[in-house]
Amino acid sequence: MSISSDRDAVQRTALVILAIVTTFVTLKLAEDILAPMVLALVTGVILSPLGRMFERLGWPNGLVATGVVVLCMLLVGVVAFLVEPLIWRLVETLPRIRWELRGFVEQFRDLIQGLSEVNQEVEEALGTNSGAGTGGGEDVSESMPKLTDALFFAPVIIAQALVFLGTLFFFLLTRRDIYDWISDRVTGSPQDAGRVRGRFRTAEALVSRYFLTVTIINVALGAALACALIIVGLPAPLVWGVVAAGLNFVLYLGPMAVTAGLLVAGIVAFDGPTVLAPPLIFLCLNMAEGQFITPALVGRHISVNPLLVFVSLVVWLWLWGPIGGIVAIPVLVITMAMLDIFETDDAATEEAQDQPSI
Repeated sequence: MSISSDRDAVQRTALVILAIVTTFVTLKLAEDILAPMVLALVTGVILSPLGRMFERLGWPNGLVATGVVVLCMLLVGVVAFLVEPLIWRLVETLPRIRWELRGFVEQFRDLIQGLSEVNQEVEEALGTNSGAGTGGGEDVSESMPKLTDALFFAPVIIAQALVFLGTLFFFLLTRRDIYDWISDRVTGSPQDAGRVRGRFRTAEALVSRYFLTVTIINVALGAALACALIIVGLPAPLVWGVVAAGLNFVLYLGPMAVTAGLLVAGIVAFDGPTVLAPPLIFLCLNMAEGQFITPALVGRHISVNPLLVFVSLVVWLWLWGPIGGIVAIPVLVITMAMLDIFETDDAATEEAQDQPSI
């Protein structure tokens, strides 16, 4: 009896490991399709309060889904319109940035070569010259992306955008039916099904609240950075504020990219120690936001182990790149809410109970 039970446990463990490996392989291989689909599902969960608002106004489901998708497209269009000057300015500034970085690299190379020559003279003075000379450094240059590269990837981007919009529309259209179907299939009694529906609504409330709070924090961070860069005198401070606010949604990786960009901008715009002012300003603001503001506002409703957040972010970034970085935290919050790990407050519970079930 014991041997049989141990064998069953080993088989179950092997099946679980095999299922996990198969899932990750599928997610990686089907990235072009699954990434926009998951992003659309997460976006639908985030926009669910907006859909419920339209439903309270008496709109039919089809009109609600259409309205939310249209508003989402308008928001993306507005963001693209605001970021468009940054793109053209970046294209115009790329040659200058390239030459500035090239000069910086050459100065660093000259410094290394100078140290190498000093070392060689010391070896000659000590009689231990190895005779190995330092060859001339090769020209450091990188090929810039071309227009043909962008045209090559354009069909893929358009296809992913269509997958995203289609999934978002049909999810918003049939969201409650999907929740009811899953609740009925994974449970054996109406009471358990109602409990699962409540977890779905709780997950929606938590993710929506989390995203709204983080959006407000990121907008404040971008505004503070823009004001600080105006005082320092860095060109295009408002653009950098928008970039910082947008990239801060991607934890760890986004702030690193903003810091690197501000360092390059400082090298191009300033001389001397002032070069480090823009990245240091952003690092101080980001540190204050990450250590004090976000935990104080988000931690009231969602408390997740930082190691779990980091592991989830690394895994999703490895799977899907920037899209994975965006969906990592919402997917983690939804999963934990469905497992009933969070201790939600009364307001969230009342909000979940107020939602009608079909």
